[in-house]
Amino acid sequence: MEKLPRIASIGDIILLSHVMMKIDDGQAYALFNKKFSSFALYERKDGEDILPYQASVRFHRREPDKKLIIGLRKWFHSFQLKEDFINFTLLKEIKEGQSINLVCKILHVCEILNSEWMAFVWDGTDTRPAFIHSKLKNEREDELPLNLEPFRLSKDILCSFPAVGSILRLIIDRDIEKHILHFLNAGKWVKMLNVHVKVNAGLWCGLLTHFTRLRYLPDEDFLILERQRSFGNRMSMKYPRLPYWCFPWTSGVTELDCNNRVPFATLMDVLTYSKVAAKYRCVVRVVAAFPCRAEDLLCNSGRYGLRLTLEDPTARIHAFVYAEDGVKLFDGYPPIDAVQQKLNKLLGVVVTNEGMEDKNAPRNPPWVQFCLMSYYLDKNDQWGSRNYRISMTKIVG
Repeated sequence: MEKLPRIASIGDIILLSHVMMKIDDGQAYALFNKKFSSFALYERKDGEDILPYQASVRFHRREPDKKLIIGLRKWFHSFQLKEDFINFTLLKEIKEGQSINLVCKILHVCEILNSEWMAFVWDGTDTRPAFIHSKLKNEREDELPLNLEPFRLSKDILCSFPAVGSILRLIIDRDIEKHILHFLNAGKWVKMLNVHVKVNAGLWCGLLTHFTRLRYLPDEDFLILERQRSFGNRMSMKYPRLPYWCFPWTSGVTELDCNNRVPFATLMDVLTYSKVAAKYRCVVRVVAAFPCRAEDLLCNSGRYGLRLTLEDPTARIHAFVYAEDGVKLFDGYPPIDAVQQKLNKLLGVVVTNEGMEDKNAPRNPPWVQFCLMSYYLDKNDQWGSRNYRISMTKIVG
């Protein structure tokens, strides 16, 4: 593997010598035979330096090669690949099971498991909310994950991410990681061809395979400028932090007591806020609850106690409802059936015409407003013990 060409940057030049030109099924190709063929790799940058940064054992420099390399370097600056026929999909347009082409910005790349890598990409739009297929009764033993990665990224990394717009996780196939990892540089915009997308536990993700093609883009590429302009227009709107998919407004399932002048915040805003303790106004979906049965919501002390899993296009978090916050949320202590109806509304539980819950049907929770508060449990480890709770919010109807 180490003897194969290792291209350092898109646009670098490869010089091939003594390759056999052949035709297969009407297509011309070059056959490289290590017994007599050779290669050399050169940087694309301008200059008189034409020393290769990698070369095979049999490679020998020739004087005519210098003119070729300099000419190719000059040509590259005015080169524009003809890709008008290729359709590029925005993250808000992706559908499960498709293989798509993306133009996106690489935010972060990390190893999530032993020799398993993941890239985090963004284009400024919101992925569509996915149906939730997990069973609520299984939340205790098999809770809905907050992330596809097995750990929460550090606050420093999260703070480097945009607070608006979905961040798509891309799993890199182990068969190609050696060839592609050194191309995935944070902060760069790229074209990705043939990315397979799917939904895992209600979270969108993509898969980079040996069918995937990657190409860096110059900063002035019209596809980049188009996405940046669209994102700029979004941020100039009255409510730029509202999820794209909740327009024109939220469902009205909840109402808040907190000041309506409090600006909306995304869950990424919440996760990266500079203060441990704060108050937020968020638009989210409640994708899971524990416990999920109304008769189990009261503790032995007679106080409400439950954990909700909240989701918006930017992140998922756990938020707790306890004591007087539960009294507010459920409007006191109504009958069990009434509490269950309210909880089912939040969770998007399908109810038949006969009034029975369809526990096998996938759920599509509504977009609701919540007043969230962040707090800490340990004064000596405030960030490490940071939690979130729902307050000043009531389920209506």
